[in-house]
Amino acid sequence: MPGALQRPAVVSRMSDLIGYTPLLQLATTETGSRLLLKLEMFNPTGTAKIRMARAMIDAAEAAGELRTGGRIIESTSGNTGLGLSVIAAERGYTFTAVVDGHAAADKLRAMKALGAELVRVDADGDGGELHTAAREELAENMARNEDNTVFTEQHNNPANSFGYFPVAHELAEALDGRLDILIGAVGTGGGLCGTGRELATLIGDFTTIGVEPKGSVAFGGPAHDYHQSGTGTPEGAEIGALVDFDLIDEGVKVGDIEAFATCRAVARTGLLIGGSAGGVVHEALTRLPALPPGTTMVALINDGGEKYMDTVFNDDWMAEHHLLSPEVEREVDEHLTKLRRNPMTPC
Repeated sequence: MPGALQRPAVVSRMSDLIGYTPLLQLATTETGSRLLLKLEMFNPTGTAKIRMARAMIDAAEAAGELRTGGRIIESTSGNTGLGLSVIAAERGYTFTAVVDGHAAADKLRAMKALGAELVRVDADGDGGELHTAAREELAENMARNEDNTVFTEQHNNPANSFGYFPVAHELAEALDGRLDILIGAVGTGGGLCGTGRELATLIGDFTTIGVEPKGSVAFGGPAHDYHQSGTGTPEGAEIGALVDFDLIDEGVKVGDIEAFATCRAVARTGLLIGGSAGGVVHEALTRLPALPPGTTMVALINDGGEKYMDTVFNDDWMAEHHLLSPEVEREVDEHLTKLRRNPMTPC
């Protein structure tokens, strides 16, 4: 049987390629502390969320709620929808994604290419507005009283968290149990809390840090609009049942300007990361120099930056939304450059 870090040489389904994602050392300090990135964009569809998409469908099938020829419905900003599109295509289900203009256009196009039906809550599709509560309500109503139809309800589906248990096993094996800090974005809560819950059974004590956008309300207000898609809890939406505050030692907020400046700075090292991952990396880089010697911090990087060419990496879009800050970008660039050039960094 293959270990956690191995997969068969030949597979027969795209979903067989889920997991086994690599760790990249992004930065180190003179005292030997290091920041490792768990690069979940190496999953099919370029995102971690295909892990929980498969787990939710497995659970629905096991419960007898979804049978041959059935329909899956989900409210999504894109990445969960991409994962569900792949699983539905493989297993012969119809998938309907309830979306709004907050999703990256490339994600919507990809879902459609994979055979998904897109239903919008913002009829004109203009303005990039986030309508999480309206999406959830519409998805629930569409699935109500429909036979062989499942609203996977990612924010409150326990299988979401179970889907990330393999991440914990991959980390424990790759690092031989030496992990001090786990840091990741908090959206549904499944990724960070699911990984953290299982990791605690494997390696013992470590610190878990949750990151959400400024404007999100999981760690308190004030609430306002934000542009980091697929993460956070906007005003009017309920905090997901999977956000387990007992598992999160510290919750922090990172603004869009800092998150996106970090994405753009990291890109100049040769790595493209998504907007919410930029917030996670910004917080991790800020903390790294002050950590005790020899600390290993792992950041969960939920998706890559290729889906954000029209937004985060588009100067015109950034300027239009008052997010373009050469000064902040330069500060992140200089900080990252220093942490990549110190003597502890391997050649």
